[in-house]
Amino acid sequence: MSTAEETDGENTPWSEVTPEAARRLLVAAVEAFAERGYHATTTRDIAGRAGMSPAALYIHYKTKEELLHRISRIGHDRALLLLETAADRDGTAAERLAGAVQAFVRWHAERHTTARVVQYELEALSDEHRAEIVELRRKSDAAVRRIISEGVRTGEFDVPDVPGTTLAVLSLCIDVARWFNAQGSRTPDEVGTLYADLVLRMVGPRK
Repeated sequence: MSTAEETDGENTPWSEVTPEAARRLLVAAVEAFAERGYHATTTRDIAGRAGMSPAALYIHYKTKEELLHRISRIGHDRALLLLETAADRDGTAAERLAGAVQAFVRWHAERHTTARVVQYELEALSDEHRAEIVELRRKSDAAVRRIISEGVRTGEFDVPDVPGTTLAVLSLCIDVARWFNAQGSRTPDEVGTLYADLVLRMVGPRK
């Protein structure tokens, strides 16, 4: 992964991580976890990628799992902010759902390496940390479910199973992190627009 993925754009994912050494270790951990998987990655691997000694890692993070938790927490906080911001906007349910999907997909495409770690290494967290992240995921689900429910209530959407449809929408968006290629033919914005259209077709206008 190019570290540009972690530093480009107006919303730098790791800007809240200080000091600089701690941020470098976090970026290195994302690269290593995405490339090798959490369990196959050692603290020596992470420190080496950051250009630091293994001992230096423990100054900032007590364990490898603490690193994963920090990555996962920041990523899920960002995802939740995107979805709740879209849900709270003015406009029709269709407009807000399209906005939520566009923002969520764009993040998973632009930060695809980070997103793969955030979304697919959940089981490596401790019970306490996993419960914390699951609660954030529940809130993300609730934000999208709220938009779809309002669309059903106003007659914009024809959705007999709101919880199941919410899960399908979120799963569709999250999967972008698995396949997106920055050198591919579509930009993150283009994928976001495409997926927003697909989701609106999924929920369908009530006839």
